[in-house]
Amino acid sequence: MKIFGKVRHRPSASWRQATDRAFTLIGDGRYEDAGALLTRAADLEPWLSESWFNLALLHKFRHDWEQARAAGLRAVALLDRETGAPDWWNVGIAATALQDWPLARRAWQAYGLKVPGEASASGEPLGMELGSAAVRLSPEGEAEVVWGRRLDPARIEVLSIPLPSSGRRWGEVVLHDGVPHGERVTSAGPVYPVFDEIELWAPSPVPTWVVLLEAATEADRDALERLAADAGFAAEDWSSSVRLLCRSCSESRMPSDEGEGEHLDPHDHSEPGHPGPLGHRMAGSGSLWVPERECGIAAPGGLVRGLLDGWVADSPDTREWRDLEEVC
Repeated sequence: MKIFGKVRHRPSASWRQATDRAFTLIGDGRYEDAGALLTRAADLEPWLSESWFNLALLHKFRHDWEQARAAGLRAVALLDRETGAPDWWNVGIAATALQDWPLARRAWQAYGLKVPGEASASGEPLGMELGSAAVRLSPEGEAEVVWGRRLDPARIEVLSIPLPSSGRRWGEVVLHDGVPHGERVTSAGPVYPVFDEIELWAPSPVPTWVVLLEAATEADRDALERLAADAGFAAEDWSSSVRLLCRSCSESRMPSDEGEGEHLDPHDHSEPGHPGPLGHRMAGSGSLWVPERECGIAAPGGLVRGLLDGWVADSPDTREWRDLEEVC
């Protein structure tokens, strides 16, 4: 096959050695050294789409979106297939990070995805209806798997209330990678991918609060979650929705409790009364109920106390709250 009059050929041994060494350095976090080697590889084999794909990957790891877009566009210009190339997916991520919406739409369509309807006034691709998914916040640090709604192939709106250690809030939009690391499976059969966060794309103005509840029954706890949702915000019983998990389990296919809300169970290694070795889930039926609950609330400061007081007023004999604190 000829590209721009050049014969496409297998990469040289020097190209392979430079590329292999570069990815070893990337694994060690030595991005600058890896960049020098991948640039050398691209100089050796400028007609290979892989040369530019690898550079685009490196720039993505570094969150250098201008360079990622530039290298990605060189990679797709050298492709020898019509659709489905991961090169286009990386272009889509870079374009989304830069809010280059015409290029993002082009990238998803070139990959083979349907982008329905007209673009919004900003040009942002809308209405792709990709459903729910989980996203692993801070994947290289104190990782936490939360649930959200996919806005497009590279963005998720967070619908769980993340723990304060993540530095993330309910309602934030995070940019995520394209290859899932793990799956969550419901008893009804649907499988939900777990994507790794790349960076925060849009912050949320809604603070996170933690409060201790006295809820005599699960129905009392549920009433607070409904009250918050009806106000346009969220409450989540962290005592039952959060479990610790090891990295191996987090990145594998794990069972999930069924539920109508956004808090499906990404994992539970525990037994009743013995929490296992962080993810968000729904409380399983039939478990022993403990009235004292640690609850996360996502709501403005001017509203949160009113929500809690209204919750107590509806059933003062079975409900109480204390120790409200803003944590994120």
